[in-house]
Amino acid sequence: MPENKHTPTAKHWKVLKTELVFDEKWYTLRRDEVELPNGKVMDDYYVSVRPDVVLTFPVTEDGEVIFVRQYKHAAAGVFIELPGGVIDAHEDNPEEAARREMLEETGYTSDEMELVAEVIDNPTKDTNKIYFYLALNAHKVAEQDLDESESIEVFKVPLQEVESMVLNGEICVSGSVALCLLALRKLGA
Repeated sequence: MPENKHTPTAKHWKVLKTELVFDEKWYTLRRDEVELPNGKVMDDYYVSVRPDVVLTFPVTEDGEVIFVRQYKHAAAGVFIELPGGVIDAHEDNPEEAARREMLEETGYTSDEMELVAEVIDNPTKDTNKIYFYLALNAHKVAEQDLDESESIEVFKVPLQEVESMVLNGEICVSGSVALCLLALRKLGA
């Protein structure tokens, strides 16, 4: 039988030792000592231990997509993104976390949530997954409920304008780019 071209041939690394180097509220860094498949040992492979994340593509009843605009300090800029955030430690349902994040950031909710994809953000250095959701018939039910460090502008964009915003670089945060394109394809827009 011929080998499937998608059959993995890469081998796992063996973890010999691991230690937490830095463990704070917003960031955890782990240092692993690993043995590679070729027998070489690396004693300084650093991994960012990050919680899983949710991101939502909310579409209103009248065909507008809800976006957020906010300052992101590490990149020192203001960015257009889809609503989303961290799945809290006590949460075990990504869909509920997506609904919560959308409500907190925008004041909108939806009873029609669909998982579009589960992706890995940066498998080289980060441990987290991102759950992408499509939220149809999103409607406003509350005001924003933000942390004291957050200042988030909410705005709507007609569905037919989203692709050009991605292609011209207005939307440039990788998760939002990916979810926009996946959602537009799923919606046939």
